[in-house]
Formats: sequence, structure tokens, C-alpha cells
Amino acid sequence: MINTLITSKTRVKLLLKFFLNPGNSAYLRGLENEFGESSNAIRLELNRFEEANMLHTEVKGNKKLFSVNQEHPLYSEINGIVRKYFGLDVIVDWIAKRLGDLKAVYLTGDIAQGKDSDLIDLILVGEVDQPYLLKLIEKAEKLIHRKIRYLIYSEDEFKSIRKSRVELLLVWNDNS
Repeated sequence: MINTLITSKTRVKLLLKFFLNPGNSAYLRGLENEFGESSNAIRLELNRFEEANMLHTEVKGNKKLFSVNQEHPLYSEINGIVRKYFGLDVIVDWIAKRLGDLKAVYLTGDIAQGKDSDLIDLILVGEVDQPYLLKLIEKAEKLIHRKIRYLIYSEDEFKSIRKSRVELLLVWNDNS
């Protein structure tokens, strides 16, 4: 099953798009523009995911909107694999759990939208020991082979900017 999942670049892009952030949805033409690939290749992969019941579809006018089926029995496993691909498990283990009075960590930027990137953008909410954070980020970057860029907000600051952020994906909170 895993070999089948990762044999196509288009399939990998679709996995990242839909399984990292279950809030993502897309039309075929939008994916064609985003991925820079032919609509045929994308359509084939979308059809495979739809046949496997991994994607929901909704027809709006003459367009078909695709979104992930979170009820699929493999959803959690695939979501975990995609998170590991980006190194989010390392970020949680190395950074979030070791920073004291941290309330939440959000992923933003390209990766939160399901686009592959060598840069991970994080928003940290809470009180953070910044010199220690820098050491942890340096270690995490070596483990995941990606750069990490971050912003730190107090809880009050975050509440005021929360609505202006287009795409935020909660990676960790103090209830985790």
C-alpha cells in the first residue's frame, strides 16, 4: 500500500495537499495551476483517491470540489506519515514540549496549505525562553533538513491577530 502511495509525484502532492490539513479543498483546475502539472495526471490521481473513498467530492455548478475523507480508516495513519515527512513530529518533540509556558504551536505558510517547502513557518503562542528556543530550532533543523522560521505571540496578541491569518494549522497545544 505505501509503495503504491508514493510512486507518483502528483500523488505525493495530493497527499500533502489534503492529508496534512483536512480543511483544504480544491478544484481540478486550481490544482493544475498550483502543481504546474497536466490536468490529466491530476485527474487520474484524484479519481484513484475518490475510488478508494479517501476523498469526498461535491459538485458545484460544473466543477467538482475535492476534500479529504477524515472518516476513512487510513486517514490518521496517512496524516501521521505526512506530518513526519515535514518533520512536525520532531518540532513537537524537540521544541513544543520543552519550552516551558508554551500554549500552542501553529503551522502557517506554504506547508499549512499543503504545499511542499524547505521552510517551515511556525507561530508560537505563550511565554518562551528565546535563547533556548534558538538552540532547539538549530537541532530540529538538522534532524528534519528544513529551515524553521517562527513568530512568538503572547496569548492576548495572538487573539488579536488570529482572525487576520488565512491559514493556520494547529500542530500542538498544551492539552496535547
